[in-house]
Amino acid sequence: MTLPLSGIRVVELSHMVMGPSCGLVLGDLGADVVKVEPVGEGDNTRRLPGSGAGFFATFNRNKRSLALDIKSPKGLALARRLIARADVLTENFRPGGLDRLGLGYKALKADNPGLIYCSLKGFLSGPYENRAALDEVVQMMGGLAYMTGPPGRPLRAGAPVNDIMGGMFAVIGIMAALLERQRTGRGQLIKSALFENNAFLVASAMAQFAVTGKPAAPMPARTAAWAIYDVFETSEDNQIFIAVVTDTHWRAFCEAFGQPDLLADATLATNPMRVAARERLLPRLRDLFKTLTRAEISRRCEGANIGFAPIRRPDELLDDPHLACPGAMVEVALPQGGSTPIPALPIEMNGQRLKKRLDIPRVGEHSADIARELGCAPALIDELVAEGVLGVEADQPVSGENVELSEIASA
Repeated sequence: MTLPLSGIRVVELSHMVMGPSCGLVLGDLGADVVKVEPVGEGDNTRRLPGSGAGFFATFNRNKRSLALDIKSPKGLALARRLIARADVLTENFRPGGLDRLGLGYKALKADNPGLIYCSLKGFLSGPYENRAALDEVVQMMGGLAYMTGPPGRPLRAGAPVNDIMGGMFAVIGIMAALLERQRTGRGQLIKSALFENNAFLVASAMAQFAVTGKPAAPMPARTAAWAIYDVFETSEDNQIFIAVVTDTHWRAFCEAFGQPDLLADATLATNPMRVAARERLLPRLRDLFKTLTRAEISRRCEGANIGFAPIRRPDELLDDPHLACPGAMVEVALPQGGSTPIPALPIEMNGQRLKKRLDIPRVGEHSADIARELGCAPALIDELVAEGVLGVEADQPVSGENVELSEIASA
């Protein structure tokens, strides 16, 4: 199918998760995303250990790699030439970092009035805007870690939720700006930030305080809105989450699990009544589930259309039958060799999932191609490579139009 962002060029000056997740969505939707990396070893995210080891492989498909020293005069000139022909630029440098290099929005819009310049930062405008921030920083200061852990033990969420959602909100802003540019012909500066994203995530807990006058309790200590909305042990000593959230579900649950006396109990007839009776209801259900296997509980819940979820590790999703459906996963290369499937973008368009067009790029894999597209002659590419301004793979062919060094230096 024709992808909606085909023909849109994005220059990505970003690293880690927030900026690359924005570029991933744009690339999956068809944009030509040029990832600008340092010459040599490339983006530092490629070499993160531990919990960061999967970041690069997850967020950098459907991109081309341009290895470029943007701190050198010739590299800066080449970057400006590239940006002058782009529709979108994304960056997540520290505040003011690109301005000092001459790559801030004010410096670039003169050559490209239609440029949509998207800055992904820790904070939007305000007292905190120049602070450094990471996903975990804003989770701690923004109430999410407090809500996730048990009382007195703030705990970050188990995924970089602010980074990824911050990238998604950046995409929303970019898409809106592209639509507005169709009417006005002008680009604009877009900002997306971690802290404000985190505040958006905990907004319902803020509103809960406004409604009830009481601070929201951390999730492990909260008063649930539903009586059966919890994790239970099975006969095999593994776990399953079960959610019975309506009175219709309650009747179906009692029938599926052979509990006619519970169904007949008038003190359990409505959800508020069952919530009030949790202290006597849940121990009985825990004893019940301890006599059943997880597979049997799952079978009964699915048959009764009751919400349920076996508790699993992320790596166990590699064997999930739903994710084994065609298009649900994309195969990407790993830095140590080989490949692995990872989830595709979680949307369908015209009944199809979005596909991988380009694998995870090697450092500078597309540098020569992009330089040729910008009109660089073979001799100029060779010279830029020799000077360490441009990084290319040894087997990349060099050819192109005849643009002189002086033209690049003054671009």
